[in-house]
Amino acid sequence: MVVKSAYVTHPRIIPDRMEDRVYQRVISEHALRENVLVVLPTALGKTAIAMRAMAEWVERYPNRSLLFLAPTRPLVQQHAHTIETFLNLPPPAVLTGTITPEKRKALFAPPQVVVATPQVIRNDVETGALSLDLFSMIVFDEAHRAVGDYPYVDIAMAFKRVKGGRTIGITASPGNRIERVREVMENIGVTPSGLEVRDGSESDVEPYRFGIAVEPVYVDNPRVIGEISGALRHALERRVAALGRYWRQPQTGEITTSSLLEAGRILQAQIARFKASGGVPADLWQANTQQAVAMKLNHAIELVETQGVNSLERFVERMRGPEKRRSPSTGNFLGDPDVRRALTLLASVRSEHPKIGKTVELVRDELVYREGGKVIVFAQYRDMAELLVDKLRSLSSPQIRPVRFVGQATKGVSDKGLKQKEQVAILEDFRNGTYNCLVATSVAEEGLDVPDTDLVIFYESVPSEIRYIQRRGRTGRARAGKVVVLLTRGTKDIASHYSSRNKEWKMKRMIEELKGTPVRAKPARTKSQLVLDNFP
Repeated sequence: MVVKSAYVTHPRIIPDRMEDRVYQRVISEHALRENVLVVLPTALGKTAIAMRAMAEWVERYPNRSLLFLAPTRPLVQQHAHTIETFLNLPPPAVLTGTITPEKRKALFAPPQVVVATPQVIRNDVETGALSLDLFSMIVFDEAHRAVGDYPYVDIAMAFKRVKGGRTIGITASPGNRIERVREVMENIGVTPSGLEVRDGSESDVEPYRFGIAVEPVYVDNPRVIGEISGALRHALERRVAALGRYWRQPQTGEITTSSLLEAGRILQAQIARFKASGGVPADLWQANTQQAVAMKLNHAIELVETQGVNSLERFVERMRGPEKRRSPSTGNFLGDPDVRRALTLLASVRSEHPKIGKTVELVRDELVYREGGKVIVFAQYRDMAELLVDKLRSLSSPQIRPVRFVGQATKGVSDKGLKQKEQVAILEDFRNGTYNCLVATSVAEEGLDVPDTDLVIFYESVPSEIRYIQRRGRTGRARAGKVVVLLTRGTKDIASHYSSRNKEWKMKRMIEELKGTPVRAKPARTKSQLVLDNFP
């Protein structure tokens, strides 16, 4: 690839479109020599790296097409638009399951770029409707998903049998366990020499980084919420103790979601073993019910402490329904005396969770006083996303234009999902300013291309470093940005926040170990950093 100006010059790249960056050129040229896994912070052009490699690869193999995979339909549409904008090729063929297999075959004539969700490609490969021999290169966006039974794995394994095939994996966050990253690399056919990592501190990358200030904002629950969660915790402790000889809480004493899930796996394994040898003891079935009730109680505690009374009320309301349709664990939960005491207290609560008011305040201050500003609010639950949009709309301010952004699944009569076209339209309206506050669930965490978002608000913390990095990466793309993480003192919020931070640091150390570079010591945290964390 020859560069004659500040833009990339290549027969397959539209002139004066793609900025030439040294690190992108170096990595894309590496991708022409071997399979690579590119780990690069959000907004530093992972897609541009892939497109530079694709442009050269299609020159070398003009009789074969290129496949670009992305995990969600909005991402597929976004990548297709980007590819059409930058590459001098026929408009990409977009496959998301809405085109019949018969019609798909006509879309693959080379040289063509096919942008698709992996489920569609895996299904076509398994049925014989599609041969991966048609493709000379596959790009796996959000490549950290290439583990377990995710479709990326089957596609990559099948592509390994294609002669001369090349794979590129791109991600901002591969995970914090070395076993997981090795699994990703092995599954998509990348050796340690193919690991391309930049953290933004490199001299050729640093000029393109914009600062992201991460500010934890602490709130306190009213006293009655503590009484409600206290009653639910008492019920939870009784249920865990009732698991008896089949499972005992680890010595740490803390009952966590992961420990309860582990209890469920142990119980199911024992049930399967007893079924194979005769019959399941009655007390084992009872223990299984207790574990299911414990999961409901644990979730109820999280809702009331970190989300608010409205979230707990909706959770309980969904469980009530006709009594004859209730599962044993649901009936057990609703009939528990401590749960009944908690619900009696709940009925007397008139105040909202303090994070709701703080979110409205932060959005109002950002949009009313910053002309042209944009905000993304991340909320774990759809109920909360809907409530926050309602609260923001109730301000009746023309300067605040919120919209709810959720996944496609419809959950009940009152919780309608967004169809693919609706999602794409909302994102476009957010870009052009029709809306300036996107209240989103996890569907917006991966790959959302909104270059000028000024503020990102986490309504709750997330324990996953991958989700933390993805949420944070929705700002600081074209200029300095800010992230506010709302944390309720004395709740799961605090542990989740620092868990994700520690996991992110472990991820960076692990990648350095995989690359064989000197491992840096973890930086000391100053007193001021406990209030304001500045990321490079």
